Amino acid sequence: MNIFVSSLSFKCKKEDLENLFAPYCTVYNARIITNKTTHRSKGYGFVEIDDEELGKMAIAKLNGTEHMGRIINVEVANPREPKNENIEERAMVSTNLSQPAESADSPQRDGNYY
Repeated sequence: MNIFVSSLSFKCKKEDLENLFAPYCTVYNARIITNKTTHRSKGYGFVEIDDEELGKMAIAKLNGTEHMGRIINVEVANPREPKNENIEERAMVSTNLSQPAESADSPQRDGNYY
């Protein structure tokens, strides 16, 4: 089960997330999401655990509680989209944006303006 944790302190580290969930379940992986350029925390992260029932209990116990001076939000993470589809989708959007839509009431594109 993958759990999304938001509103984290910018000082929160991977180990802090692991320790936060340790009383409730076995943590297989904890990640703090960082800015690619500055490498500073974005204030959210993910925790991967083994047992879905224990995960639901941890979410219920931890959501809305204080951690490192901030009230955190804890919920089940949405599934991640495959990267290949995402790239194709972006390419289609950028292609569509670069080509203006032609319609019956749009002026002709022959260089003559009103």
